[in-house]
Amino acid sequence: MMRIVQGGGLDARALVSRETMTDSAAEDAARLIIADVRGEGDAALRRYTERFDGVRIDAIELPETALTEALAAMPEDFARTLRQAADNIRAFHARQVQRGFVISEADGVLLGQRVMPLQRVGMYVPGGTAAYPSTVLMNAIPARIAGVPEIVMTTPPGRDGNVDPGVLAAAKIAGVGRVFRAGGAQAIAALAYGTESVPRVDKIVGPGNAYVAAAKRLVYGQVDIDMIAGPSEILIVADDTADASCVAADLLSQAEHDRMAASILVTTSEALALAVQREIGLQMPRLRRADICGEAIEKNGWIFLTRSMEEAIDISNQIAPEHLELFVEDPFRWLSRVRDAGSVFLGGYAPEALGDYFAGPNHTLPTNGTARFSSPLSVDDFIKKSSFLYYSKEALAAVVPHIADFARREGLDAHAESVSRRFREVDSK
Repeated sequence: MMRIVQGGGLDARALVSRETMTDSAAEDAARLIIADVRGEGDAALRRYTERFDGVRIDAIELPETALTEALAAMPEDFARTLRQAADNIRAFHARQVQRGFVISEADGVLLGQRVMPLQRVGMYVPGGTAAYPSTVLMNAIPARIAGVPEIVMTTPPGRDGNVDPGVLAAAKIAGVGRVFRAGGAQAIAALAYGTESVPRVDKIVGPGNAYVAAAKRLVYGQVDIDMIAGPSEILIVADDTADASCVAADLLSQAEHDRMAASILVTTSEALALAVQREIGLQMPRLRRADICGEAIEKNGWIFLTRSMEEAIDISNQIAPEHLELFVEDPFRWLSRVRDAGSVFLGGYAPEALGDYFAGPNHTLPTNGTARFSSPLSVDDFIKKSSFLYYSKEALAAVVPHIADFARREGLDAHAESVSRRFREVDSK
């Protein structure tokens, strides 16, 4: 049952905090796996696939035709849904594209910035007991819009050695180039360092379990990563106009992700709080993942009662949730007060699941309070920037005394000399 607490004066963030996914045991295991993959390449990938996924594989890479065939075999309705979701994601992320610039305001001075795509990105997609075509769309489409020429995907095979056809269909629609049957920390190592089959990438994106998160942390610096994602979370701010059954359903939609997922309601209405408690009890037993929901609700289910909407928003900002629903009469009135949240869902007809699958904004979001300082996955994650500058002889001559003085004040005489020498006659003997 979700616990009800009075919200005023509480350190809400401390109360709902959870351990991070990268515990020491996972990190130790990931470190050993990474070393094996670096040393043995494909042989280590095959060995760990047999150990962890229970299947022997010969070819690590799937043939390109597997993606085309998977899409062709999809039920027409679901294929249409995948394409519409992809169109929505493209339309949203196309607005994020950055352009370079050039500044030429003084005689003989030219400054600028170039925006360039990363050359190869590796995408990790969880598999095994679950399949996530939505993850493929959300990670690959922004990379394509950024101009990344090569996107490769790793995902663990099922017990039959195959990859979920929905994942492969989404990969085809999103523009993934190559797919490899490898999961866990070993897949992250392969992407970071390369093997005989898997190419080395510039950046790794995508969610995973504790071992995947630990491996991403360990290879960061060798490659870039998107984020260290923790368990999922939702926070709903609701007033007395909210529908208790819908609020409960939305809370359960996050609880079914993971036993460590957090479902939090912040409300000004005690009647709503009690009704949501009842609805949770009624709806949860009907779910296929009721056992996971039950454990998540028991560990990380909270209801905060507040005296005002202002106090409710303050609690939300303390927690900085991954998903924030403003399930209130006039959500736009309160949006400007929201400071820290991964994505905000406004009103009674914008459930979090809408963002997970279809609307367009990215569903790869900062978790566990990191929305205080980080952002959703975007086109920006797949670009790099480089500055350039040009000075004519006359333009540099005008500023040499300033640069040389600045350098000497920092004790860097060679810096001063490097600009001064260009304008001094040097004995060539």
